[in-house]
Amino acid sequence: MTPISDRVANLSPSATLAMSQKSAELKAQGIDVINLAVGEPDFPTPAHIKEAAKKAIDDNFTFYTPVPGYMSLRKAIVDNLAATNGVVYAPEQIVVGNGAKQALCNVILSVINPGDEVIIPTPAWVSYVEMVKLAEGVTVEVPAGIEQDFKITPSQLRAAITPKTKMVLICSPSNPTGSVYTPAELEEIVKVLADYPEIIVLADEIYQHINFTGQYRSLGSFKEIEDRTVVINGVSKAYAMTGWRIGFCAAPLPIAKAVTKLQSQYSSNASSIAQKAAEAAYSGSQECVEEMRVAFERRRDLVVELASQIPGLKVNKPQGAFYLFPEVSAYLGKKAGEKVIATSGDLAMYLLEEAHVATVDGSAFCLPGYIRLSYATSDDNIREAMRRIADALAKLK
Repeated sequence: MTPISDRVANLSPSATLAMSQKSAELKAQGIDVINLAVGEPDFPTPAHIKEAAKKAIDDNFTFYTPVPGYMSLRKAIVDNLAATNGVVYAPEQIVVGNGAKQALCNVILSVINPGDEVIIPTPAWVSYVEMVKLAEGVTVEVPAGIEQDFKITPSQLRAAITPKTKMVLICSPSNPTGSVYTPAELEEIVKVLADYPEIIVLADEIYQHINFTGQYRSLGSFKEIEDRTVVINGVSKAYAMTGWRIGFCAAPLPIAKAVTKLQSQYSSNASSIAQKAAEAAYSGSQECVEEMRVAFERRRDLVVELASQIPGLKVNKPQGAFYLFPEVSAYLGKKAGEKVIATSGDLAMYLLEEAHVATVDGSAFCLPGYIRLSYATSDDNIREAMRRIADALAKLK
């Protein structure tokens, strides 16, 4: 038997990537699958960003960079955060990594010791729990269903805190739900956190700019917790740069130094070319960000309208990101022929096989009884996917 470490054996594979793989396999067989499983903008990277990457190659930016990233990129990030969030960071507080995913994992591995508790509101992105597991921490889930718009309350947070709590992880706008905490709601959360100065706050704000509320406040902007708040962001979602793999943490200096130390030993710097492209993204015109945000808002309205017309689906109106997280319990226990749809995972597989639409089981996000749909695709694809889903669900008896 091949010896595999307990560390890896205990990890769960990414359900979103697994469903995308199954979708690709069916496509390879000639089946017309509409993939609503992947969390990826379908827009091309804006032209001025691509040109910056080409110029970087011609200008020979092809060598190792400092581990936390080029100083010019970190300064561009600092300027962007000041302009968008009103928060002042020093470039030394920014550590650039291979996507926001690595930035998140860097921070968790740098802060969490075995047995430390990490509070995670659920539903939550698939990798949070696995990252905590990798650090040998303990996840404390705080569930918030559709009836509370997938947002935890201050009283829920306070009840979850114990002497072992080391970190609270909040994602807003949320993957998988698209829910956005209002500034007033965050203020109430911060009032709780202010009573526990030993707790690190990890704010995943990667979807910050795909926001339909007209208002936004970063957790990093609250004076009460600024000295222990780490903000995660990156270029993947706002600038349609998922494949470029550039994300960052903006952290108190001791954490930024620890993250740099960790990253220096297992991946070093992110791609030099991608860094120069990201620098152009942050320092150039932001019109492309707004154009894509407007398109996502239009698609949000479309998918909510169509999903609301399907009997048995319970939907809310997401305020950001590009996901819908409908409650599907009305279909559980029904049959497709002789096969019983016992779980939301069964339903997601049924929709893939019967409707040829790829979705993701809510269990992957720590909340069974739901499925996640990504509307980061064309209006025509959304219409056709929702038609197929409605037809397939109508066949269940």
